[in-house]
Amino acid sequence: MKTLGIIPARGGSKGVTKKNIRLVDGEPLIYYAIKAAQESLLLTNCVVTTDDDAIIEVVKKYNCNFQKRDISNAQDNTPIEPVITEVLEKLNKDYELIILLQPTAPIRTGKDIDNVIEMFKNDSTTESVVSVIELNDIHPARMYTIDDFLKMLPLNKMDERKIRQDLTPVYLRNGCIYAVTTSAFYKENKLITNNKKAYVMPESMWANIDTERDLLITEVLVKEWRKGKL
Repeated sequence: MKTLGIIPARGGSKGVTKKNIRLVDGEPLIYYAIKAAQESLLLTNCVVTTDDDAIIEVVKKYNCNFQKRDISNAQDNTPIEPVITEVLEKLNKDYELIILLQPTAPIRTGKDIDNVIEMFKNDSTTESVVSVIELNDIHPARMYTIDDFLKMLPLNKMDERKIRQDLTPVYLRNGCIYAVTTSAFYKENKLITNNKKAYVMPESMWANIDTERDLLITEVLVKEWRKGKL
């Protein structure tokens, strides 16, 4: 199965300045996505797509392919789908499967990527796969909206008073891996198609960087993960 890994790494970031090349445990954040892709035994090719020359210089150090992204696909509000389409059009090669590896979710391995690819190989009806983690006490039963008078309105009133053990498990996208067949991607123009499956990862592999606080937490988690303690 010809599989393309895509690592999207835009230069601009409002929450964390120069996020994709900030150091995490001594390595640029994007290194962890590249390393996982290079560890994979089943990826056919991997490409970093970026608009930023500083990111390109970092990527070169790790011997990873890259594309200079069109500025129109590097805006704050640019969805991921046109970014993927641009990569595919520039490569002008036939791939059966696309794997998206966000640098901002660095705790993953090549084995995780290969496990996802195997899901497609083992079931030809699979259109897309999303990595998730199971939430425990962070659950819709513990969540509320608040009205103008500070009144708390439960999202799930029926389960509000249940203990954790009695709650139906819920899962959160952890941002590590998104996969979609090329045919399904072009059919729906979506990375996450209507027909999707979960690749469940341990909660310990949940780190997603959107803020400086996230970066601090991820630094600790990555250090422990690299020591084999997560």
